[in-house]
Amino acid sequence: MTANNHTLIGTAGGTFLSIVPNIQSEDIAKTVILATIGAVVSFTISLLLKSLNKKHKK
Repeated sequence: MTANNHTLIGTAGGTFLSIVPNIQSEDIAKTVILATIGAVVSFTISLLLKSLNKKHKK
């Protein structure tokens, strides 16, 4: 690894470790729920658009 990579990894690690004590379990649960909803909506819209695209090409 180059010195630049070590600096980047050190900065990212320090940032992560400074954020961790401030995260509450409620925030983690809320984030997981919102991420799940976002993924489901995105997947559903993708399927819908794919279906509409196939019908439009016929």
